[in-house]
Amino acid sequence: MDNTVIYLLPIGSDRFALYAEAHDDGADASGFWRAQTRRLYGRWRDAVREARNEQKGDATWLGRARDWTVRRTADAMAEQRALWTLRRAVAPLLVYPADLSEAQAAGVRDRLLARARAHHARWLVVDALTLAASGVLVIVPGPNVIAYYFAFRVAGHFLSWRGARRALQATAWRLRDEPALAELRRLAALPRDARAPRLDAIAAALKLPRLADFFDRTAAPAR
Repeated sequence: MDNTVIYLLPIGSDRFALYAEAHDDGADASGFWRAQTRRLYGRWRDAVREARNEQKGDATWLGRARDWTVRRTADAMAEQRALWTLRRAVAPLLVYPADLSEAQAAGVRDRLLARARAHHARWLVVDALTLAASGVLVIVPGPNVIAYYFAFRVAGHFLSWRGARRALQATAWRLRDEPALAELRRLAALPRDARAPRLDAIAAALKLPRLADFFDRTAAPAR
């Protein structure tokens, strides 16, 4: 049985996003590679935590550029994780808000996937060209941060495009409604501080510890 779970989140009155919970990379590996992967994943989480630390006050432009790149990369990974997960899914489960019918949920899902497939195909070409152009910076001393950033974007868009294409063409979906997700529609209209307690309770009930962060980044208003 495919254990892939994708959540259809209402992030506004008529806006939705596909969401998959992050899991520690390398959880299914063993021995040396499992230890190394977990170590690298832990270092990445530490880097993200440091980059999001507003009290750090890094005054150098290089430090600010590094932190911006880490934050942007982490946000992109969270927003594209559902599509990346779908690259290998055979029969994923779509958990959708209970105030939608199964047909409505499937329609929203397919529209999001079709839009994502076109979006990531377009930006894959743009970022690949930009990455090639950034090669001229190899003569500048130090790491080519710009090239690293666009290399990630190229890889991310490619994986997302593949995931969206597979999910539209070769995936046998299962669907299940979830009442707690329907409540997110109302919460999206509230300021962040006002919705935080209930959002945290929903995330805990669904065992999705990273849901609140994702919702706060994508739902409006974000104040």
